[in-house]
Amino acid sequence: MAGVIEMFLNEAFLVSLAAAGIRMATPLLLVALGEIIAERAGIMNLSLEGVMTAGAFAAYAITFFTGNLFDGLLFSAIAGVIFGLIMAYASITLRANQTIVGLGLWLLGLGAVHFLFRSTFGVLTIPYTVPPLEPIPIPILSQIPIIGEILFKQNLLVYIAFILVPIVYIILFKTTIGLKIRSVGENPRAADTLGINVFLLRYVCTIVGAALAGLGGAYLALELGFFREYMVSGRGWIAIALVIFSGWEPFKALAGSILFGIIDALQIRIQALRIPIPYQILQMFPFIATFIALIIISKKVAGRPAALAIPYKREEE
Repeated sequence: MAGVIEMFLNEAFLVSLAAAGIRMATPLLLVALGEIIAERAGIMNLSLEGVMTAGAFAAYAITFFTGNLFDGLLFSAIAGVIFGLIMAYASITLRANQTIVGLGLWLLGLGAVHFLFRSTFGVLTIPYTVPPLEPIPIPILSQIPIIGEILFKQNLLVYIAFILVPIVYIILFKTTIGLKIRSVGENPRAADTLGINVFLLRYVCTIVGAALAGLGGAYLALELGFFREYMVSGRGWIAIALVIFSGWEPFKALAGSILFGIIDALQIRIQALRIPIPYQILQMFPFIATFIALIIISKKVAGRPAALAIPYKREEE
């Protein structure tokens, strides 16, 4: 036991854990940022688990057949856009219940991927592999002790996800378009009277959010280099919880994603030490710890868009 504790306090172990935690936080962060954009506009998309699964399969299948990672990433985003369009049409144009539509799309995503995967690749004991995302060390910055190893020796999607955090924050809270998005989510009728196109903004935000969810799923497949039908494993639901308990703010969603990622990386390392704890319990740790932390934080959370999940209908219609 003393040896285990000593290893946990070792600098190299802690740096490796933090770097892995950043990688594991990335898919959650991408999905959470997309959902923040959608929910700030008043659309609650509960299909994220299915969208991530579709994005993961699209990225894997396209990369497998073309050998090009960027084609895989592109088609994962396109898969997200398709789901986003369906979600937007049903909830905005048809004004259907967003909860029911989201849950239906979640099941559709899982079922469609299951069918397509088995039809394309058959039943596999060992999955076919594709070229995984490779680390891209940033010159000079990657040479900084500790920080360079943790932050600047990651793959492309990690950099994109972390750069998107301030970009989404600035767009939502420091620009005119962000003010319009938030007004559509708070009071769409008032926004409409001011000449803001409520339907267009909600469509765009829903589609952008779903595209980011597709990329989040792609990360899971391409970071590992293979695909499993249930590899998303609840991360879509965790992302939805992160959005709510972060108060719909990108930087707080970033903190929650990193918390999950580090705990997930830690449980994998504990499994490798062969400590006599059932692996099923260890795999539950990230979800339980994140859930507890979010409940504690949520007591101080405010900022829920007033018109979230409420269909908008013009008076003259």
